[in-house]
Amino acid sequence: MRILFLTPQRPYPPHQGTTLRNFNLIKELAKQHTICLLTFLEPDQNPADTGPLSQFCQWIDTIPVPQRTVWLRLRQMLMTGRPDMSWRLWSEAFNEQLARRLKEKPFDIVELEGIEMAPYLATIESAWPRPLIVYDAHNAEWILQKRAFGTDMKNPLRWPAAAYSWIQWRRLYRYEADLMERVDHTIAMSAPDKAALRQINPNAPITVVSNGVDFASYDQFNQEPVQHDLIFTGKMDFRPNIDAALWFGQQVLPLIQQERPGTTFAIVGQRPHPRLDVLRTLPGVTITGSVEDIRPYIAGATVYVAPLRVGGGTRLKLLEAMAMGKAIVSTSLGAEGFPVADGHELILADEPLAFARAVLQLLNDPIRRAKLGQTGRTIAQVNYSWNVLVPRLEKVYERLASHQAK
Repeated sequence: MRILFLTPQRPYPPHQGTTLRNFNLIKELAKQHTICLLTFLEPDQNPADTGPLSQFCQWIDTIPVPQRTVWLRLRQMLMTGRPDMSWRLWSEAFNEQLARRLKEKPFDIVELEGIEMAPYLATIESAWPRPLIVYDAHNAEWILQKRAFGTDMKNPLRWPAAAYSWIQWRRLYRYEADLMERVDHTIAMSAPDKAALRQINPNAPITVVSNGVDFASYDQFNQEPVQHDLIFTGKMDFRPNIDAALWFGQQVLPLIQQERPGTTFAIVGQRPHPRLDVLRTLPGVTITGSVEDIRPYIAGATVYVAPLRVGGGTRLKLLEAMAMGKAIVSTSLGAEGFPVADGHELILADEPLAFARAVLQLLNDPIRRAKLGQTGRTIAQVNYSWNVLVPRLEKVYERLASHQAK
């Protein structure tokens, strides 16, 4: 098949989240299919540095990521009924390049990677012959905003953010339902995400293809570890990650340090939001910003923490920690969608004191850490290797093509 990927960020280097998923999908699909890529290029990405991505793609087109002023964003939110996310990556240049590529040679499949790419749906629909369209829903966005609303309402200082989420939640509910109606198939990250998407469009065809891990890249890791007691990783301008880091740093870490002074905590990930600056002065806290390779930091951590209170999908951060055999303490929401049990593959805790106690127990028990880490790695290998996951996506393509042929 000839497949065109539309991605919100060039998936190389594949550091976190979306880029890891897109890089590995393209890498695996390229073994059997012709892959083309139209993507946005961030200001800090080198246009010439495509790495092995160029080997997997017939061609790669990059468009500079659009820059939205505050005033443009406000005008779009006030003067249209569309959710904010649907405007974030709207670019006339991207749309024009998409139209040109669609005219050059037909595609069997066009895959929209995330809701930010949905505004280009009309251009794809107008192509002749019209390709099959697959929407890879990186989150059930409406439920994410609903959860953010519930979290922010508990803090009066966050009520303006809660108001934003209240509006976006309702807009996304309608927008995602319409999007799933127009595409040929939707991919969900997890069973809970599938249920949330079914809630807004009961008849939409949806298949779960969760996030995965390239275990070979972790097995071959041989760099010097960067030592910290505790670590949390992610794109640190992403609202759920910001909330998680603040909650852990302000409410959980002090409880841990009361019993274990000198405990260190590293927040590792690109683009740290200014809201995280309050953590920089806390004892033992390190905010790294972007790093070339996240593996030395995970390898050097004693315990991986996932204190997420907002979000959805299957989180690559947990899979990365499992792949490196790390003991994990997570909130229930952070582990949502994984076939895990409290105390078996990881430890679950949702309140500050319970979370702190779980972390302290693991810091003081290397045998328990090793057992949890090995059990977590085993379940990740069985369920979340890309060579297991990508064939599920290929089966979706095959069913769609077969139905179209009839």
